[in-house]
Amino acid sequence: MAAHTIKHTALQKPVNITRNCSKMIINNRELSWLTFNDRVLQEAQDMNVPLLERLRFLGIFSNNHDQFVKVRVANVVRQARTKGKLSVKNTDNFLPKELLQKINEHTKNAQSIFIDTYYNVLSEMEKQGIYVVNETQLNNKQIKFCREYFSNIISPRLVLLIIRKSIQLPFLKDDNVYHAVKMSSGKTDGNKYAIIQIPVSSACPRFVVLPSKKNKNKIIFIDDIIRLCLDEIFFMFSYKEISAYAFKIMRDAQLTFNDDISKSIIDKMKEGLEDRLHGQPIRLIYDKEMPQDLFSIIATKLKLADSKYLEAGDRYHMLKDLMRFPKVRPSLEYCNPTPLTHPDIKPFSSILKVIEKKDILLNYPYHTFNHFLDFLREAAIDPKVKSIYITLYRTAERSKVIRTLINAAKNGKEVVVLVELTARFDEEQNIESTDMLQKRGVKVIHGINGIKVHSKLVLVERKEGSATKGYAYIGTGNFNESSAQIYSDLGLFTANQHIVNDARAIFDFFRNTHKRFVCKKLLVSPYHMRSQLKDLIDQEISNARRNKPASICAKLNNLTDETMIKHLYKASQAGVKIRLIVRSACCLQPQVKGLSENIEVISIVDKYLEHSRLAIFHNNGKEQVYIMSADWMPRNLDRRVEVGTPIFDDKIRQTIKDIFEIQWADNVKARNLTVFGNNNYVHREYNTKIRRSQTELYEYYRLKTEIKK
Repeated sequence: MAAHTIKHTALQKPVNITRNCSKMIINNRELSWLTFNDRVLQEAQDMNVPLLERLRFLGIFSNNHDQFVKVRVANVVRQARTKGKLSVKNTDNFLPKELLQKINEHTKNAQSIFIDTYYNVLSEMEKQGIYVVNETQLNNKQIKFCREYFSNIISPRLVLLIIRKSIQLPFLKDDNVYHAVKMSSGKTDGNKYAIIQIPVSSACPRFVVLPSKKNKNKIIFIDDIIRLCLDEIFFMFSYKEISAYAFKIMRDAQLTFNDDISKSIIDKMKEGLEDRLHGQPIRLIYDKEMPQDLFSIIATKLKLADSKYLEAGDRYHMLKDLMRFPKVRPSLEYCNPTPLTHPDIKPFSSILKVIEKKDILLNYPYHTFNHFLDFLREAAIDPKVKSIYITLYRTAERSKVIRTLINAAKNGKEVVVLVELTARFDEEQNIESTDMLQKRGVKVIHGINGIKVHSKLVLVERKEGSATKGYAYIGTGNFNESSAQIYSDLGLFTANQHIVNDARAIFDFFRNTHKRFVCKKLLVSPYHMRSQLKDLIDQEISNARRNKPASICAKLNNLTDETMIKHLYKASQAGVKIRLIVRSACCLQPQVKGLSENIEVISIVDKYLEHSRLAIFHNNGKEQVYIMSADWMPRNLDRRVEVGTPIFDDKIRQTIKDIFEIQWADNVKARNLTVFGNNNYVHREYNTKIRRSQTELYEYYRLKTEIKK
């Protein structure tokens, strides 16, 4: 592989986006997150990344940005709209309007680079014989194909709205692309206007592969097929010229609930989702080529004429669909190796018997997720298994996990499933899952009012002689066979009695939330995890002050909790050596003299999304090792049920230490977060060994499997 160098353009000059809070430097969460999305954009810019993967990283960047606007920006907009005394500064000392300005500056710069990168990637694709064409670039055969495709696939799904000055525009939902259509008559007052909702679904994908010559691939947006067929759509109108311009609207994604105690939580959720569909518009993104008269009508009808809510864009919007670009050339994609079987789990043998003898650690996607599914399937049909308890946050479409739980209920097991209804953007699917499970005899519970259950926890209870034995699973990622192929996560199978008893206490609490519970081994938020993590850090501080070895290694998705950050600063000042791998938002500023010179932070963005959380505390040579579902954020530590587990098995403890060291040594995909906003790759000396942690981890596990054979 060539030396890993690319031009870092997403933030050319670091801007002053940190504030001194009581002599503690705290980076702003929103701006820190934007620098993470810049790292995603770097992957799209990287010439070493396969071409079609670069296109998909552009889709990931776009999807990330849209969700950021609908959630985080919407929150800042709400703060900015607050009048009087309530308009207070954020915890990082930014006024909302000031923060909005900085977000907009960063976003404008990043979007410009996004567009440049997009067209650069398209140009490189053309060199490989892959063309994204529009309606003006089609031959007669392709025109015929597109018109037939429109007639058979697109037309039955079209939603068409005629704009009339005297009539209010019907509601337009977000997460859709629209065409604003102008039919010009040649007279100033004779023009007609319309809106087309572009239908996108699995049955009507955003991209269509056209008939093409051998070794050539031509793909078209359905947006352009619709443009081609405007004459068919508006055949009943007379006009001299017709044209269509894309726009999309983004709405506040906050979910609010009715306090009516007579309504079920499901009914409240459905009402909340309906209200969110009609959420406050916060941004209108439109084709910059849209004629002024058409733009004015759209912006006025949507009540978004204020320039701070407007964003001029390119010809195409909703480019998150690039994540599903047709797989026309496998040679231009990552070659993902086949997930490995764990060396201790043999095909067509009992997983429960293995877990009874020893703990098992799985690391997806390097290990196959089938092991987890087989664990549930065995429990579903084992005559001695009496009950299965599980928490579900996000599941796959047509989930195998849910099907297996239903099968367990059919086999007479007591199956208790906690479905978290408020998992953002998965609420509707979780309501459907609840309905499906309940209709098939599964007991469904919905947790605690005002607190999300984000833990990844399973308990299987099996009658063995006169006793009941428990088998537990504690993970960092969702029970989702689809995301397990692209998210890097950890999961522990154990029959350790202390952990099983703690898991049983947690599920008992879920069913009887008025009961108090205490866990002896598991870390559980929002009850004890924060104080327990603080105690573990204090232990290292105490050892450092007594001139004993002291260190902390942690891998997280986000580090934004100010109290935890200040405690890490305190540890650094005491001499504790701290190494952090933080994928996304990191509000801690490392390598500041007198504050954090003993803290180093890197971030890894590669083909798999780094999602696991782990922590290793030196403890004077008797390391304490944990995996957990929680990031170190206020929401995870104070407003969610999260679970972390200690690792007792020496071999698994060593494996987790190896995982961290392999990732810390990454000199291909790791970025150094010392200078906020720079996203410089970790420096690699000339002729030093290339260390790409995701590739290396697969080999690490492959060798373990080979040795076991």
